[in-house]
Amino acid sequence: MVCSAAPLLLLATTLPLLGSPVAQASQPGQSQAGGESGSGQLLDQQNGAGESALVSVYVRLDFSDKTWPHEVSRTLTLPAASASSSPRPLLTGLRLTTECNVNHEGNFYCACLSGYQWNTSICLHYPPCQSPQNQQPCGCLVFSHPEPGYCQLLPPGSPVTCLPAVPGTLSLNSQLQMPGDTLSLTLLLSQEATDLSWFLRHPGSPSPILLQPGTQVSVTSSHGQAALSVSNMSHHWAGEYMSCFEAQGFKWNLHEVVRVPLKATDVARLPDQLSISCATSPGFQLSCCIPSTNLAYTATWSPGEGSKASSFNELGSQCFVLAVQHCPMTDTVYTCDLQSPGLAPLRVPISITIIQDGDITCPEDTSVLTWNVTKAGHMAQAPCPESKRGIVRRFCAADGVWGPVHSSCTDARLLALFVRAKLLQAGQGSPAEAVPQILAQLPGQAAEASSPSDLLTLLSTMKYLAKAVAKARIQLDRSALKNLLIATDKVLDMDTRSLWTLAQARKPWAGSTLLLAVETLACSLCPQDHPFTFSLPNVLLQSQLFGPTFPADYSISFPTRPPLQAQIPRHSLAPLVRNGTEISITSLVLRKLDHLLPSNYGQGLGDSLYATPGLVLVISIMAGDQAFSQGEVIMDFGNTDGSPHCVFWDHSLFQGRGGWSKEGCQAQAASGSPTARCLCQHLTAFSVLMSPHTVPEEPALALLTQVGLGASILALLVCLGVYRLVWRVVVRNKVSYFRHAALLNMVLCLLAADTCFLGAPFLPPGPRSPLCLAATFLCHFLYLATFFWMLAQALVLAHQLLFVFHQLPKHRVLPLMVLLGYLCPLGLAGVTLGLYLPQGQYLREGECWLDGKGGALYTFVGPVLAIVGVNGLVLAMAMLKLLRPSLSEGPPAEKRQALLGVIKALLILTPIFGLTWGLGLATLLEEVSVVPHYIFTILNTLQGVFILLFGCLMDKKVQEALRKRFCRAQAPSSTISLSTNEGYILEHSKGGSDTAR
Repeated sequence: MVCSAAPLLLLATTLPLLGSPVAQASQPGQSQAGGESGSGQLLDQQNGAGESALVSVYVRLDFSDKTWPHEVSRTLTLPAASASSSPRPLLTGLRLTTECNVNHEGNFYCACLSGYQWNTSICLHYPPCQSPQNQQPCGCLVFSHPEPGYCQLLPPGSPVTCLPAVPGTLSLNSQLQMPGDTLSLTLLLSQEATDLSWFLRHPGSPSPILLQPGTQVSVTSSHGQAALSVSNMSHHWAGEYMSCFEAQGFKWNLHEVVRVPLKATDVARLPDQLSISCATSPGFQLSCCIPSTNLAYTATWSPGEGSKASSFNELGSQCFVLAVQHCPMTDTVYTCDLQSPGLAPLRVPISITIIQDGDITCPEDTSVLTWNVTKAGHMAQAPCPESKRGIVRRFCAADGVWGPVHSSCTDARLLALFVRAKLLQAGQGSPAEAVPQILAQLPGQAAEASSPSDLLTLLSTMKYLAKAVAKARIQLDRSALKNLLIATDKVLDMDTRSLWTLAQARKPWAGSTLLLAVETLACSLCPQDHPFTFSLPNVLLQSQLFGPTFPADYSISFPTRPPLQAQIPRHSLAPLVRNGTEISITSLVLRKLDHLLPSNYGQGLGDSLYATPGLVLVISIMAGDQAFSQGEVIMDFGNTDGSPHCVFWDHSLFQGRGGWSKEGCQAQAASGSPTARCLCQHLTAFSVLMSPHTVPEEPALALLTQVGLGASILALLVCLGVYRLVWRVVVRNKVSYFRHAALLNMVLCLLAADTCFLGAPFLPPGPRSPLCLAATFLCHFLYLATFFWMLAQALVLAHQLLFVFHQLPKHRVLPLMVLLGYLCPLGLAGVTLGLYLPQGQYLREGECWLDGKGGALYTFVGPVLAIVGVNGLVLAMAMLKLLRPSLSEGPPAEKRQALLGVIKALLILTPIFGLTWGLGLATLLEEVSVVPHYIFTILNTLQGVFILLFGCLMDKKVQEALRKRFCRAQAPSSTISLSTNEGYILEHSKGGSDTAR
């Protein structure tokens, strides 16, 4: 069989030679095309003549009008020469092999005919044609000038099909891969092969994507066999798989098409549920959109009566729309049935809820987006703005009040970069090419980020790029690194409240993700691009390359405020210097990042309040392509307030979300300078934690706090025991009853508060700890209740001083005291929790107590000082009343005796509460020495002891009741008549003294 060939501009002649195996050919009037001839093949002897060989001679034909005779386009069979003729080359046929066209730039595009191919030596030196028709490896090359090359004949195969003999077969486990399956491709080779690569061409894509080992791709090879495996198949992995290799001097390309059906999560529904009023909206529109795939899908809707279906294509997706023209009378579930030949239909439901008369609804709202009337308990949905992907949701509460708006809208271009970066880590693409391309687009995307979803998508993209770079161990040039740093600067400069706070509410570890990505990518600079310095408002980088000869010490400084300096002693780098490898040291300062990192503290850091200097220092050392993490580094963070803790960010803490740790780091006192100097035995991201308005760490103070609280709890228990013995004796009149009832509730509240406060340090800190939140709320409520009961006691005293002859009924006064003593502090504590917890300003960092930086602590200190002030006014009024008695208030001598009791209580009990929280407020507002902290701790923790001594045991009625209880001694009868008269005055004085607390 003779196989025909397509017309080409290069002419090949095949001649069986008689005699000499070498031949030269030239045609008059034509230029000879140089180049080597193809391999000769031995032929059988013919007619008893000598051996003959098949030799190819290539002749170039030029056609000025780019046309040629039709006869040249087929194989020409020439008449055989006579037997008597002398031995000479015998021309038996002509065949075209190569077609060359010239473009307007003067470049030659030379394509091979079927069965021919450029050999690998030429293919490596010239670029391929960028043409969709160029599916054959080395089938078309671009030359800058006419070349003497030619397409060579591929190894012959079957004489029936006229196809070349391919030295391998490609097989797969199934052309139809279900989502989640594992694809297996196997290449069996019959010849020795080199430069084996795997590619994937997506549907509609002009160029294939290189497949490399990743999280989903694995490649194996052995003698005569190679295999490709792709796990967790999805529509992102559908397309034409190609195995490319070199064998027998040619490049070969074998391919198989793989189809992957869509799954329900691949279908975007808008909306996925709908609540509608037929009276206001007689019609509505539903849609389901699918991504582009190599499977043809059609959609049918049910029910479809009275509706109009349509479809349209947009960038990267196909949407099927149902326009419902008549609103159904009852709740209905519409189904979008997506069908593809040979596959089970994919059914996607959309629930429609009809609002009936009398249903509670949320009203129409057009303030920002258009929210239609929605039934209570249902979710309203709205489409994202143009060029964004996702959906906007808003819940209608059961009482018909709109909830907050939740948006998942993400910029479509940024989402495409995210998908590309994720697939790059999975194994699609070459990191050396794709990472710089994606980084080049990140600054623009960071500048246009306008939602928390944009921010989180941007951070995830950087994370996947960092993982791909670390796994492939590739290096970035200056341009790529600049793009990374510019994007990082813009991310750090994003608005905290509108973007970062909302993003951290979804992913609290977002700041840790950014830090890990930046420190991984920043140390990947190419050696030839060193030294490199780059400075932006939030990012400062200095990178240097050192050879075997290393300076005495490595030192670096940054013009930050305060100035930041770092030094690495030579002995830390000695092991690397001895190896003779080049060493690159990268120092990176990130401003504002420390405030974006989650408040996670490792072992030994959980009992303090911390502030950071506003920057994070990242130091990394690369020896060749290996990271060097062990080494001594000395850092000077400039002037700092309080007691510094040298820490580093440990990404392994808190289930991989990261946290501050001081392991391997210690603070050093700089001689003659108040700077914070840190010494660490490893390299990573460093910072310093400070407590600017708290007492420095002292074990004696912590021990004093525990001992004081223990003594206070014991004293309060004793006070309860005393009241258990003498209660009936000391509450015989109403004034005594009110006074001791308030004092008893103070004891109960303070006992519970001290117990809760003493156990709080043993709870896991942080806003995500329910136990820590509960302990903080209880301590806040119970301590406030203690002081509000003291206020109730003072108000009762003030009433008795102003209205001496007016008796207070128990059934009215006691409920008012309970309302003031418990409900008021409960409401204040609840408002504080609801106001400051969503803002992240409720808990102290690393402690189960109110935060002093955001204002939550002042909701406790403020009412306490106000109550102390009111008690002071009551005491002043009591002294004035007793110093200037009226005629109806009894003998002046009795008043002066009561005045002495008031003054005594004022001098003893007022410091317990007034001075205590006055000192507490002073320690919050400004720096103080350690002495006020000790005084505050002693007075604060021993409140229970003072209440036992001056509120309970110094009461004469309590003393008399205890003596009667234990000594069985009876008081003289002559004092009985005076006790009632004097007791009434003393009740006022004791009540006034108690108000000093």
